[in-house]
Amino acid sequence: MPTRVWQDEAVRSALADWDFGQVSRMVRQLVPLRQEDVAALTGLSQSYLSMLECGDRRLTDVSRVVQFLTGLGTPPDLVRLPLPGISPLPEAAAPARTAAVAQPAAPEFVTPTAPDPALPWTADRMLTALRLAHVADNTADWLPSDANGPVSATAMSDAAGSDSPRPASGIALNSMIQRWDAEQAEPLRRATAGTRVSLELCGHLQGTLDELRVMDKGSGSGAVADLARAHLALVVRVLERSTYDEVTGRKLAAVAADTATQAGWFAFDAGRPDAARAYMLAGLRAAHAAADDRLGAGALSYLAIHGYSSGDPRDAVRAAEAGRRRIVRLDAPHLAATLLTRQARGHAAAGEGEAARRALGEASELCARGRGEDDPHWLYWMNEGEIHGQSGSAHLALGNTARAVEKLSHAIQADRAGERRTHGLFLSRAAQAHARAGDLDAACATGEEAVAIAETVQSARLREHLRDLSADLRRGGPSTRRSGVGARVLTERIAALAS
Repeated sequence: MPTRVWQDEAVRSALADWDFGQVSRMVRQLVPLRQEDVAALTGLSQSYLSMLECGDRRLTDVSRVVQFLTGLGTPPDLVRLPLPGISPLPEAAAPARTAAVAQPAAPEFVTPTAPDPALPWTADRMLTALRLAHVADNTADWLPSDANGPVSATAMSDAAGSDSPRPASGIALNSMIQRWDAEQAEPLRRATAGTRVSLELCGHLQGTLDELRVMDKGSGSGAVADLARAHLALVVRVLERSTYDEVTGRKLAAVAADTATQAGWFAFDAGRPDAARAYMLAGLRAAHAAADDRLGAGALSYLAIHGYSSGDPRDAVRAAEAGRRRIVRLDAPHLAATLLTRQARGHAAAGEGEAARRALGEASELCARGRGEDDPHWLYWMNEGEIHGQSGSAHLALGNTARAVEKLSHAIQADRAGERRTHGLFLSRAAQAHARAGDLDAACATGEEAVAIAETVQSARLREHLRDLSADLRRGGPSTRRSGVGARVLTERIAALAS
């Protein structure tokens, strides 16, 4: 929940009085949430919460009180019970109840926690996960920035050096994967006072997302992240408030899964990793509701990128392997190759060279087979150039600079059909490989091309790669007069990107 919820004087008063009906009502109004959302978070039924809020029931059993407060993420400073797995608010954010609540200089947020995966994967919990991911991304807008862009809540916690846990960005990936494998998708139909949804509308909603995907690959996430967030809110609203049959319901859930996963990708590329993970995990739930293994594997493939990029390479491997298990009976060689390249990147980040090379070899063979009958329409990037680029990136992580230069050079020469950001990423990694190999002239020449793309593409991730290149250039060994001047000019251009 946003920290402002727990700073609200009415909420704090209700907690002190053990008036949990008032707590539920106030929390819902402040976030906002529906009773169904609170039910999904706390494990209490919606009908019980309704009676609780109306004063027809009181919550007195200690175990259920703890269940209710833990589900809402209540800071233990505000209650007279030990709450498992919840850290207190920072001292500055949790003043004594009798003191006036000072207005903070900037809002502080904790990423909302998605529904417990151990609970049945119902359609209502899918909708709750999608809405909370949206809330998580809205809170990211309030995070402070430095010269490099938004600072995630995780980064702030790490920088503070505190013992407090990292902000919740979703339930543990292993648990999510296990439930995704084990749960059966429930019937997905809804009869409300809303308009009946047609398959044609589902097609239009999917078409809008596909256009955003095209914009992203050419211009970067900064051009489309807010649009994707708004589009997901629209899709969720249609799911909640419309009437539809089983076939249409599955299609709507598929659009929601694809939209949430893409919104996660856009958030990740824009430098909001906590919000990205929440979106991707919600996308996995929606893919389950849609009974679409390809969309689930797609969500896991993006979670794999999140893992190896965020210091969790074993998560990357587990996510990719889980996706591959679910599509093993499909004719989808390009989707399988995508998962294998991301598994290889996880192995490489963990220093597992032989495993990375095996995965890359298998991915290359699958890519050479061409698109299969079951390969999804949204997978447009798998080709020989992608294999070379991911291979070079893995070799760079493993310290094989000569092999990285070779593979990334092939990737740069490949036709990427308008994928300017990806071309810029491969250029930046090739420049890093040259720099680490001691060839500063080649590093500077290649880096200049990457910076030229970064100046016109809105991608925090590309800028981060270029900052890594700048650090490599500063650490470089002996240089000629020309390369020394070139490195200085290039690092100055990279620094200017942050302004």
